[in-house]
Amino acid sequence: MSIAAVILAAGFSRRLGRAKQTLVFAGETLVERAVRVAREAGLMQVIVVVNREAEFCEALERRGCVIVMNELAEEGMASSIRRGVSAARVLRASGVLLITCDQVGLEVGHLLELSADLGRIAGSGYAGRVGIPAYFPAADFGDLLVLHGDTGARELLKGERVVVEERLAVDVDTEEDLARLFRQ
Repeated sequence: MSIAAVILAAGFSRRLGRAKQTLVFAGETLVERAVRVAREAGLMQVIVVVNREAEFCEALERRGCVIVMNELAEEGMASSIRRGVSAARVLRASGVLLITCDQVGLEVGHLLELSADLGRIAGSGYAGRVGIPAYFPAADFGDLLVLHGDTGARELLKGERVVVEERLAVDVDTEEDLARLFRQ
């Protein structure tokens, strides 16, 4: 089975006011951290979905990542999911792990637990909700490919298996989030 990581890195970080993908935390950029964790989880196919302003593509290509440009990034997260899942389908992935680059609490063990049942959708539980990172088998790619807007795959996770990891509640959307992260 070949599970692909789809790292969603096409956001414009408007609330933060600068590209969060390139923020350095613990010696690596947030997008590099997401790639490293995916690789350490054994995911050899790492697809990074970027926007037209991304300046980090060459470095990720050197690390063996597949870079996918999302020309519709303004639409929101769903457009990035569609682009990443389309690329995973071309690579004949048996499933995808959807990952954002701003969840600094992401760990290898959590990705392995999400994808432990290869035939079943699984989402991450934190802060009283279920979201991504999330695992989707190839049989569910069609549902991901028709998503629209900025809500992502949350509706598809309702009633599915949940792997709780409260550390994922820490993400970087604002300067306050960033300051809180560095105080930890």
